[in-house]
Amino acid sequence: MAQKPSIPKGTRDFSPAEVTKRDYIFDTVKRQFEIFGFQPIETPSFENFETLMGKYGDEGDRLIFKILKSGDFISKVDDVTYSSKKSNSLMPKISDKALRYDLTVPFARYVVMHQNEIDFPFKRYQIQPVWRADRPQKGRFREFYQCDADVVGSDSLLQEVELIKLYDAVFTDLKLEGVKIKLNNRKILAGIAEVIGVKHLLVDFTVALDKLDKIGEEGVRKEMLEKGISEQSIEKLTPLFHLTGGSLVQLESLKLLLEGSEEGLKGVEELIFVVQTIQKLGLKSASLAIDVTLARGLNYYTGAIFEVSAPEGVAMGSIGGGGRYDDLTGIFGMKNTSGVGISFGLDRIYLVLEELALFPEDIKESIQVLCVNFGNRESMAALQLVSQLREKGVKADLYPSSAKMQKQMKYAHNRNVPYVILIGAQELEQGSFVVKDMKQGNQKSYLLQAPEEFLKTL
Repeated sequence: MAQKPSIPKGTRDFSPAEVTKRDYIFDTVKRQFEIFGFQPIETPSFENFETLMGKYGDEGDRLIFKILKSGDFISKVDDVTYSSKKSNSLMPKISDKALRYDLTVPFARYVVMHQNEIDFPFKRYQIQPVWRADRPQKGRFREFYQCDADVVGSDSLLQEVELIKLYDAVFTDLKLEGVKIKLNNRKILAGIAEVIGVKHLLVDFTVALDKLDKIGEEGVRKEMLEKGISEQSIEKLTPLFHLTGGSLVQLESLKLLLEGSEEGLKGVEELIFVVQTIQKLGLKSASLAIDVTLARGLNYYTGAIFEVSAPEGVAMGSIGGGGRYDDLTGIFGMKNTSGVGISFGLDRIYLVLEELALFPEDIKESIQVLCVNFGNRESMAALQLVSQLREKGVKADLYPSSAKMQKQMKYAHNRNVPYVILIGAQELEQGSFVVKDMKQGNQKSYLLQAPEEFLKTL
């Protein structure tokens, strides 16, 4: 008995209707990327092992899908390494490539390799799949698309402002209101760590702090204690968990808390500029809020940090995020090149639009017109008409066989076809065709020699 086929956990097949909805999001995001002056690039689905490893912290590195070397790779591993059963020692000997974890590190690699061909500041967008060996759950998959926009070669804070405006423009275009853009700065996190005396544990501190919305204050305290952060240091953090007031009020409170940290105060000043500028420009669909617990686990952020959450009432994690990475290209030998970027979580945005019924009604239409097939003579006339309609940009089709009328109409209904064309023996004699409006239920005749009259109704 043949084994029932399946697909790996965390991956999906997409139906025609789902692909159409995904393309709607892709097209909307791409349109706004280009309006804001970003250019498209693409990079390989897999990179050299050393390109990706060590760029995402210990947690990120564990989620990278490694690709085994071709051939009899295991025979080339020495006995000591093999018998140690330590993956860190074994992996470099059996794998030299890995599937990309995100689009940012490959972008940094691209910039370094093509720096002599690029005009800086370089504004690029990239829409491609990425892979993470994460535990699958609602809105989290092992294979998913990222939609990234990055600016490299400029340290101006106006880029942060522009990216916030870009988020707002995309969500406005998607009719998605109530989106919340949370903002923090890595310098503020470094300043807090400095003030409470754990600067040497900055990564552990930020990774734990970033989990506040998932495991709560007590969970964060417990994880910090496990990482070697003292109870006394954690107590100094307590006011940060309960900041109140608007963004500028919270930033003024942070100034007082960070008086002993030059780096922390610089981060506060950067956010004040961004918030004040956004307040002058205004946002249409999104709101901007300071969140000092926002850390995001990636090691390469050095300035602003963004995270976008779905409208209130929608049970969904972040639907976008990003930040500034002043020294990311430095890991590939290109120093002093600042960058900042954001990412859109396509799959989660899809689920949010679906839950809120925000996809356009006409997106369900795979074709606009279907011609019924009444037989050989009639189908030839119908095919000629279909060809004329296609030349005018109309999505039209002819049912392939002269099946029963009921079957053909059911097919049209299931495919959400708005107009069905009937060309029977009588219509052939009269040189006409009948159009049935599937929504209204009425029908009207047109001359075969003048299909333009029907085109005016589309």
